[in-house]
Amino acid sequence: MTNEIISLLNKSFADEWLAYYQYWIGSKIVEGPTQKDVIAELVEHAEEELGHAQMLVDRILTLGGKPILEPKLWYELTNCGYEAPTDPHVEKILKQNIKGEQCAINVYNKIINIVKGKDEITYKIANEILEDEVKHEADLTKLLNDYNLIKK
Repeated sequence: MTNEIISLLNKSFADEWLAYYQYWIGSKIVEGPTQKDVIAELVEHAEEELGHAQMLVDRILTLGGKPILEPKLWYELTNCGYEAPTDPHVEKILKQNIKGEQCAINVYNKIINIVKGKDEITYKIANEILEDEVKHEADLTKLLNDYNLIKK
């Protein structure tokens, strides 16, 4: 069971690093109405994703595992993938990140179901991260709704 948990956590570790980068780079290139609000949200989310990666690596190490050492492996192990923000428009950036958060929510729900009653510490960590991901999705959806009101 421990090896399965370490594998799940490493896949999520890859997701968190890719999410961090997607938020961070998106905050640098985003354009359009509500840009300032979107930048602030993306920067905040990037910092939180990096915090999630830290939580995951600490748990992997505590379990006796080895975290992913080569960033190129993030693409092979990711659950949620990475969608480069080739269109910097606010609407497109928000939709890409909402999609990423929805995937993360599904991943952490899966982890929670697997470790429940078997590994309470990982269960607690996954729940904490899940709460953040749900909040991220709600924040981004609100910004997208605000943008759509302006667009009308």
